Amino acid sequence: MAGHTQTHPPSLAYAVARLISLGVVFHAIYSWSIFDIYFRSPLVHGMTPIKPSLEAPAQRLLLFVADGLRADKLFENRMSGAPFLRDAVLTSGSWGVSHTRVPTESRPGHVALIAGFYEDVSAVTKGWKMNPVNFDSVFNQSFHTWSFGSPDILPMFSEGASDPRSVETIMYPQESEDFADDASKLDIWVFEKFDALFETAKQDSNLDSLLRKPGIVFFLHLLGLDTNGHAHRPYSREYLENIELVDRGVKAATETLERFYNHDGRTSYIFTADHGMSNQGNHGDGNPDNTRTPLIAWGAGIARAKINSGLINYVDAYTSAWGLTTTPRIDVEQADIAPLMSTLLGVPYPVNSVGVLPLAYLAGSEGYKARSAFENAQQILAQYRVKSEMKRRTEPFFRAFQPLHDDEQFLRMIDDEIVDGHYLNAIESSQQLIRLCLQGLRYYQTYDWLFLRSIVSLGYLGWVSYSTLFILRGGIVPLSSTYQKAVEAQKSSNILTIALGTAGFAASSLFLHYKESPPMYYAYLFFPFFFWTMCLGQSKFVLTLLKSITRDRDRLVSTGASIVFYVAALEILVYSYFCREVLSPCLWVLGLLWPRTFSQDLRAKHYTLLRVWAVMCLSTSVFPFLSAEKHENALLVGLGGAAIVASGIFALTTIANYTTSELPKSAGSVTTSSSGGLLAFETVVALVSTLTTIDTTLRLRAKTGLPLLNQGIAWCVLGVAILIPILDGGRRGQHYLRRLVVIYLAFAPVFVFLTISYEALFYFSFSGLIATWLLLERVIHSETRADVPGTDSTATSAVASRLPRNLELSDLRVTAIFLLLSNVAFFGTGNLASVASFSLSSVYRFTTVFDPFIMGALLILKILIPFFLLSAVLAVLARALALPAFALFLLVLATTDVMTLNFFFLVKDHGSWLEIGSTISHFVIASAFIVFQCLLFAASWALVGGVLVPDLETRRWKKRH
Repeated sequence: MAGHTQTHPPSLAYAVARLISLGVVFHAIYSWSIFDIYFRSPLVHGMTPIKPSLEAPAQRLLLFVADGLRADKLFENRMSGAPFLRDAVLTSGSWGVSHTRVPTESRPGHVALIAGFYEDVSAVTKGWKMNPVNFDSVFNQSFHTWSFGSPDILPMFSEGASDPRSVETIMYPQESEDFADDASKLDIWVFEKFDALFETAKQDSNLDSLLRKPGIVFFLHLLGLDTNGHAHRPYSREYLENIELVDRGVKAATETLERFYNHDGRTSYIFTADHGMSNQGNHGDGNPDNTRTPLIAWGAGIARAKINSGLINYVDAYTSAWGLTTTPRIDVEQADIAPLMSTLLGVPYPVNSVGVLPLAYLAGSEGYKARSAFENAQQILAQYRVKSEMKRRTEPFFRAFQPLHDDEQFLRMIDDEIVDGHYLNAIESSQQLIRLCLQGLRYYQTYDWLFLRSIVSLGYLGWVSYSTLFILRGGIVPLSSTYQKAVEAQKSSNILTIALGTAGFAASSLFLHYKESPPMYYAYLFFPFFFWTMCLGQSKFVLTLLKSITRDRDRLVSTGASIVFYVAALEILVYSYFCREVLSPCLWVLGLLWPRTFSQDLRAKHYTLLRVWAVMCLSTSVFPFLSAEKHENALLVGLGGAAIVASGIFALTTIANYTTSELPKSAGSVTTSSSGGLLAFETVVALVSTLTTIDTTLRLRAKTGLPLLNQGIAWCVLGVAILIPILDGGRRGQHYLRRLVVIYLAFAPVFVFLTISYEALFYFSFSGLIATWLLLERVIHSETRADVPGTDSTATSAVASRLPRNLELSDLRVTAIFLLLSNVAFFGTGNLASVASFSLSSVYRFTTVFDPFIMGALLILKILIPFFLLSAVLAVLARALALPAFALFLLVLATTDVMTLNFFFLVKDHGSWLEIGSTISHFVIASAFIVFQCLLFAASWALVGGVLVPDLETRRWKKRH
């Protein structure tokens, strides 16, 4: 008999499918909980706009946003690459660093700049270009706005305007955003179209009249730096030359405006960026290089800051090398720029703005500044009042924010101070009111935190308990007749428990209805009631199980030790999210120390396998120590491809002989006849992919563009990689090792195309590691199951190794190793908790035209490929260990939310942006892990569900007889 299969009652298979489906739905819904708790949209509506009451210093404003420009790259070396902007900094204006927030993406960055508020982090998932929620903006409040630039940014402000005709968009086509081309041409296009507007006005009297109206805005969105930063990195010659081009363009645009308006001194200029750029050429997370952007303001209404003006000068290690200490650096939060623009133009503040007017940037008297600060405070207070009233109306036990219980008196006090000429006191009081309003908004924003976090915590704990009880009760672990009787005895009392749980959920739902809670809150509430109702319905079974364990001291100690070991392993994996280097010592322990716990006989018998296992552990442990910020390296790509091709040749020459010796003649002949041609084809595809990837890399580096032939090969290889496992999977009687090699070589060429550095070497090493782990676990299982009481014959041992079995405590070790390898797959080539760890350069072999969905899908595929292999190995391993196909998976499903709960309580919505972004990523990854596992379990079962897994003892017995 060449392999074994294990069958379970259809009712159990149905119950498992139901549990998995429930797990997918539960985790998909609860993955969203942090956005409803920590990052709800801060917007409220119904406020009356507050318009500056004093005469505006400017009639028009020109806003330059250099997408993806890091502050240090502009300011370093005394701004040697931007002489015009340097003159604005040193002689005619004010400057500083604008601090952005996560996610450091273009959409939320522009919203903060132009609307004055920070979108909830989840808004990026609701729409890259259009508005996920309605909001006000400086453009909307202006008399007219002309915007020039990218179709990814401009439409969201025109579509959301109260009068879309008042916000004009002049955009280049989407196809122009090509990473393989010189992206500075995008900025040239913007500057040319801006000049063309004024040339047109010379022949168009209506346009000329419109351009001379007060309260108009010109917005120039300059995408070239972001595109060049992605393609060439922010320290590259292309990026630095693009800064020089932008500086020349800003100078030309300024001169065009001054000539048109005859140097009337009524134009304000603001130059800034939406986000920065990491050294790897990415953004999105809270890396300081992504959150620090330049801000330079000059022109009408802007103060000319001097070092002795009493302003605090930020001089630190970050600034000292810039050589700009003769004028003070005035830092702001990104949202503060919106009220600054409104004040300069004299248009109403965006009603949703939480920006604090940076008075240090304003020229004018103390009275002017005091009145402006007061109106800024009134605008933020209006939001506080609306939010307070919303909570008062929906909360049965409302608790008001006490510091602002009498805000009218606060307003009268500030007004009196201005009337009496106590301007500095009025400014201080206005800023204090703003601080209190922001604290009050924060108070009501977090009002439901305790309630919601309690619900979510009970939900996760309920899932762990419910799924664990399913494993204990479902025949997946051995139970004596005593436990089965307890299960049967409980059934009669389940109706009462369900009735009580239903009544509790109904009462709680009425409470949510009174609070006018969103629909997702009811889903969050449903799961704790469902899980704990089901668990309480099995209380007799749980008590019986606990009594049995506590009566047997040895069993109690072994069970407790196993659980402690497993939980400790989970906590180590939690730490690996913060420090991926910790994965390497774990691999050292597995490779060097774990084999020392094996019997002397096993170590002697499988000496070569254990040495290979140690080598694979040590080689894979190198990668977590390597920098996540990878740079293109054609040599490493070539070495990785060569290693994969060599492994294909090795498999081609050995796999047929190995599999034939383990399978019956009929199955072995099928495997032999079908293996050679397919493995040879896959090896050739891997070789072609490696050569094509290197050629594409060199051509892109030479700026000759992405060759159409190379691009076609890449997409064809992707299609082949998907088809081969599907078509080959229909072949029955395959040896498991052959099938795994086919899958490994099918995905390898795609992974090579997505490689920019050492990733292909990781793929080779990691694949060898998990294959060796599978072989080692087979050996351990065979040796331990061979010791059947009452017999010592090899034939009987072979039968024993095939006996169906249930989960045991030792299987916690297998699950812990699987979770460790899952983290190695995630973090081996980068820090997945950091969006910026995965370079867009990886997808340039497939496309260089910016498309967030295609590029994002390819990056996700790159992340998931090692996971496909690991899940396939887990599915084969369950067969090799004589377990039900779903047993190990259910153990993973039931226990990994210990990690998720850790990350749930570690989520931050304050502090450094790096911490905020990392904690969000950690929770989403841990929670989505279950959903990924469910999908990959189904995929792996489709990939390897029909393979044959021979028993080692059967193989040895056949050789002897």
